[in-house]
Amino acid sequence: MTAIELRGVTKRFPTADGGTYTALKDLDLTVADGEFCAVVGPTGCGKSTTLTLVAGLEQPSAGEVLVEDKPVTGIDPTTGFVFQQDAVFPWKTVLDNVSAGPLFRGTRKADARLLARDWLRRVGLTGFEDRYPHQLSGGMRKRVALAQTLINQPKVLLMDEPFSALDVQTRSIMSTELLSLWDQTRPAVVFVTHDLEEAIALADKVVVLTAGPGTVKAEFAIDLPRPRVVQEIRFDPRFVKLYEHIWEALRSEVEQAYARSTGVVAA
Repeated sequence: MTAIELRGVTKRFPTADGGTYTALKDLDLTVADGEFCAVVGPTGCGKSTTLTLVAGLEQPSAGEVLVEDKPVTGIDPTTGFVFQQDAVFPWKTVLDNVSAGPLFRGTRKADARLLARDWLRRVGLTGFEDRYPHQLSGGMRKRVALAQTLINQPKVLLMDEPFSALDVQTRSIMSTELLSLWDQTRPAVVFVTHDLEEAIALADKVVVLTAGPGTVKAEFAIDLPRPRVVQEIRFDPRFVKLYEHIWEALRSEVEQAYARSTGVVAA
């Protein structure tokens, strides 16, 4: 069954001079139930815009966006979104942050807190329930953000460069933990990243977008075995071959976007 579908999607934004800027043009993308799809492309190609359209935060200028075969007309409580910056409440404890979603959906406070403790256990934060976000490391805050989203059992999970602010070692650990958590509930995932290695290590499918206005240039099936340990899968010879193959498609788009931004003609 198809979880997410974008059909001929174009998205334009108004500019200060009264014109329009086209972020996406005629984009077609399908993500199956339980599929982990990573989206890569140069800066300004519309990766984040794609997520906001699926989330219902924006509406397309043309085309259709569907989740579970229904047109997206607004924010859907069955869709979860993990942002680049942690969307945690700084004045709430870790436990209160994670239990906020179920409480908002009508769960009794005692049940919501019990559920939150279970998710904190799953993300390795047992014992930190009474801490505040400013008392945690970057990796720990990211675990809170994951628990805060996954506790709501989303059918669709959207992730916008969630680990980009972390150091390399923590980023690899968090990627492996994400795969473990995803495997427990298997939502359909659209994971936006600038890091091609990260995309290949995580995904079932990698989608390459063109330099803006973005559209799908190519899709690549990632036939690496699961379960995966991100710190180890990068040494698999098949991983290296996939990287080389996908980079061939991505490189010209990166060079084109760079040339546009600097005025330098790509070699």
